[in-house]
Amino acid sequence: MFKKIRVAILVSILLFVALSEFLAARRSTDWDDTLWVDVYLVNGDRLDNTQRYIDSIDAKEFDGIDQFFAAEAKRYGVAITEPFRLNLAGQYREELPAPRPSMLGTMWWSLEMRWLTLKLGWQSSGPKPDIVAFAIYHTSAASAVLDRSTALRKGLIAVTNLFASRDARGSNQVVLAHELLHTLGATDKYAPESNLPRFPDGFADPSLTPPLPQKKAELMAGRIPLDERHAVTPESLRNVVVGRLTAEEIGWLHE
Repeated sequence: MFKKIRVAILVSILLFVALSEFLAARRSTDWDDTLWVDVYLVNGDRLDNTQRYIDSIDAKEFDGIDQFFAAEAKRYGVAITEPFRLNLAGQYREELPAPRPSMLGTMWWSLEMRWLTLKLGWQSSGPKPDIVAFAIYHTSAASAVLDRSTALRKGLIAVTNLFASRDARGSNQVVLAHELLHTLGATDKYAPESNLPRFPDGFADPSLTPPLPQKKAELMAGRIPLDERHAVTPESLRNVVVGRLTAEEIGWLHE
């Protein structure tokens, strides 16, 4: 009897969590209210140089992302003037759960991340965020290539790997903006085997004649295609747009 009660309680909790996540996901793309994003800074390589860079970051670090999304939403006729507001929530000083290279391991990592964000929400004195993002910084000299960033649709969590350099501030904002839209259901617009933007959805202006070279990047493609074999990372969000398919996926555009 006691075992049946425990199972019933567990099932009830799982159903409650699933319903809560379903409602949160629906609300996140109705664009009736601003989506609040808490950003936690993480010293990814535990180096002093990285920590000094994190210590230099102020509350305006991510203002460019707020402004970018506001301009792009307006371009698609979205009524809300401030679709996102990023809040610097502080530094997370513990080790983040590490992804594992298996389906079961990925599921367990997802649960760990969702539990972590719940605990951070309980400990915070501020309003409950809609999305939680972890900005994991690495000293540029220590790692020329960073691990791929990722995001969880369930739980609305973004995990980004960034460079601890003022020169990389613009490209860091591109990475974080990309992962934020992943949490809302936007899909990648590049070919996984080459990382090159896919035509037409991964091109900022697919109607351009000839289509190459492009002048800007589509956010979910992440790079500016120059020719059939080469593409470059945009230096800032000034060189990025949200494409039509991405706008449809996040509820900005209804065809």
